[in-house]
Amino acid sequence: MARRFRGSETYKVDAKGRVSIPAAFRRVIEACDPDWVPGNRPNIVMVYGGDRQNWLEAYTMQAIEEIDADIDRMQRGSWDRLQLEELMHGQAQEMQIDEDGRLVLPQKLRDKIGLEGEAFFISAGDYFKIWKPETYATAYAARSRKLAEQYPEDFDPRSLLPGRPRG
Repeated sequence: MARRFRGSETYKVDAKGRVSIPAAFRRVIEACDPDWVPGNRPNIVMVYGGDRQNWLEAYTMQAIEEIDADIDRMQRGSWDRLQLEELMHGQAQEMQIDEDGRLVLPQKLRDKIGLEGEAFFISAGDYFKIWKPETYATAYAARSRKLAEQYPEDFDPRSLLPGRPRG
């Protein structure tokens, strides 16, 4: 079973804040929730972040457990640990996917990112992001312009990957 999210989709958000999760994303969420069994609702952790974050991040239970373990290894009381604890614990909430494969986004979260009629889902490996489609398009265009200025026209982003040991 896949443990990574792949792809992107745009879905309608109804007046109650319900939005369907892409089917392929649901399979990953289920596979990465150690408490999930058929018939139960799978869990995710939604990180909404601070004022500068204009998207939502949805983590599988497995991914959030790995992040929690990383935070636990950090020095207690350190600035870095405090920042991560605030983000990953204080600016987050656990949620469930309903029996119809939908997520109910509370009004607070919809207001935070300006989400109204549609939500744009985009994969990010072991988590996915939810954006207001227009906000994502603007951010993506700005990032693309920056990359175009930084790299030659025929640049292959895969060249940024670390080399693999041979043998």
